[in-house]
Amino acid sequence: MSKPQVSEFGSVDPAPPMQDGTITQWSSLLLDEEVRMFKRMRAVFALRNHGSTESVDILCRAFSSKSALLRHEIAYVLGQMQNPAAVPMLKKVLDNQSEHVMVRHEAAEALGAIGDRSSIEILTKYLHDPQPEISESCEVALDLLAHVKV
Repeated sequence: MSKPQVSEFGSVDPAPPMQDGTITQWSSLLLDEEVRMFKRMRAVFALRNHGSTESVDILCRAFSSKSALLRHEIAYVLGQMQNPAAVPMLKKVLDNQSEHVMVRHEAAEALGAIGDRSSIEILTKYLHDPQPEISESCEVALDLLAHVKV
């Protein structure tokens, strides 16, 4: 029996990325609430691996999904991609008090991973959030930004 493959990002993805298809097809699958979660996750990782700003834009559109699990995974892969085009949406997600705590936590960590210093203000805003998942994630993200400061 084989094990799941380690991605080029050093992670074992919860669903293997789709190898066949186009960015348009992956987008359709990702944004369709009727598609099974495993297939939607496969589309997420295919888009991540595509790596384009267009992929980032599609992933950001999927924050409208009903699934907190999917939104969490999207924030995670946006951090892996390290594309600054995701920063405005990740800030919006972190700033959304009605968003699921684990999605907000992952958005904060993704902002740190991207390394865009414009994120310092919003991360500082939530540094003392009453939810420890948020405050601790902001602390980690700010420390990472300080650590990689050139």
